[in-house]
Amino acid sequence: MTDIKNKAQGIDPNVSARDIHTLASKTGNAYRSLNVIAVRARQLSQDLKNELHKKLEEFATVTDTIEEVHENKEQIEISKFYERLPNPTIIAFQEFMDDELEYRQLGPVDDSDDDSEEK
Repeated sequence: MTDIKNKAQGIDPNVSARDIHTLASKTGNAYRSLNVIAVRARQLSQDLKNELHKKLEEFATVTDTIEEVHENKEQIEISKFYERLPNPTIIAFQEFMDDELEYRQLGPVDDSDDDSEEK
């Protein structure tokens, strides 16, 4: 997971317009490309969420009253670090464009339209 955080440090966290033709050229179809990116973004999101919760569990204290809230500077810094990371979709898109993702088509691909065929 540390590798993902290190890679994400160099990615611009702002959303920007992308060329759809470049995106579609990787798989032959824009929707397939977006599906690959979406699946990877979900994986990244879940991994980052689990890692953050594991780190924050160390600071969890069991108290009986709501009034006892303690601020921990280290906990706040960890939370801010994860908030500054780019969105998992942006990370997944960058990985896809840099050819760092492996993907495959599981079923037969039918790109022809039934209506366009002559009978």
